[in-house]
Amino acid sequence: MSTAHLQKLDTGYYMGLLCGTSADAVHGAIACFAGHTTELVGSLHLPLEEPLRQSMYALGEAAALRAYARLDASLGDLFASTALQLLRCSGLQHDDIVAIGSLGYTAWHRPRPTPPFSLQIADPNRIAWRTGITTVADFRRMDQAAGGEGAPITPAYHVWQFRKPGLHRAVLNLGGIANLTLLPGTEQTSVIGLDTGPANVLLDTWIRHSRGLPMDENGDWAAGGHPIPALLERLLQDEYFDAAAPKSTGPERFNMDWLQQRLIPGDAADVQATLVQLTVETVGRALQQYAPDCQELLLCGGGVHNAAVVQALSQRIGKTRLVSTAHYGVDPDYVEAVACAWLARRRLLEHGCDPGTLATAATPGAVLGAVYHRPQQGSTVSASD
Repeated sequence: MSTAHLQKLDTGYYMGLLCGTSADAVHGAIACFAGHTTELVGSLHLPLEEPLRQSMYALGEAAALRAYARLDASLGDLFASTALQLLRCSGLQHDDIVAIGSLGYTAWHRPRPTPPFSLQIADPNRIAWRTGITTVADFRRMDQAAGGEGAPITPAYHVWQFRKPGLHRAVLNLGGIANLTLLPGTEQTSVIGLDTGPANVLLDTWIRHSRGLPMDENGDWAAGGHPIPALLERLLQDEYFDAAAPKSTGPERFNMDWLQQRLIPGDAADVQATLVQLTVETVGRALQQYAPDCQELLLCGGGVHNAAVVQALSQRIGKTRLVSTAHYGVDPDYVEAVACAWLARRRLLEHGCDPGTLATAATPGAVLGAVYHRPQQGSTVSASD
């Protein structure tokens, strides 16, 4: 590998793409990385059309194989279109982008069976072919192959970007699932990463069921309700919440069926308020268990826009300072997309995750991701795509 090529891999522009478990949009970001600083040079939030979202919601253990295959292709094309649109908006050229890191959409995630498995869809072959840009994907499956959970996959980036000696921090991503990265102030202490439990996935599911709306805008509906203590107690009895880290979960477990099995009579808005408390309480318990000395909690993900969650969380964590990742240079809406770009960079540089920073229990030094090289000829890249 020439010095010039290595320099481009190290300092060039990378793109990250994903669709989270909320299945609300494709998120894209273009960034470059130097030292321990991220420069975000472009971002895009492309909402999914309702028929596509409904098809994604319908995926499950009993879904036909053709449904997964069709969505894999459709999302691959959509991710490619998102990448090209983001590229146009950024003013950069194809050759400026070293690679795309795609997390895809996690359609099914089961880390505990033997063997564990995780299925991401959004065909990276289609992304590489249509964009003409090398694409790196399959981060979760490589992590599981190396003995890890496969999720959360972003703690290594959190370590690189947000860890500060002498300061006990944590990063909380409020997506469909809430995931937490605990960043001790001493390098001798290992990083811990875990999914604490449901966040937007149940909040969105309940308001869609009760009111036909895709989400609780700003948390206004929940703010008008009152938590039901008996319901919260029943929800917290799920054995997942007592399981030790590292651990991961998804809508395969926390879904409408799960909620309905535990519901007690009550006003629908009160149920929504209780689901807010469920997210906040499970995060608070994880902090108490694994990082009782946490001084600062950095917040990112779509849940940062839910005022009901943020306010309840602020009350729950007491003296721990609650601050947006924007305060440290990364837009909270695009932390995960930026992390995908960073993971692509790590893969091409063949940098494994250092011991003590890979929070999924995978083999230290594992290099995550599979590379789908840019087409050498016959590419269908079009400026009007």
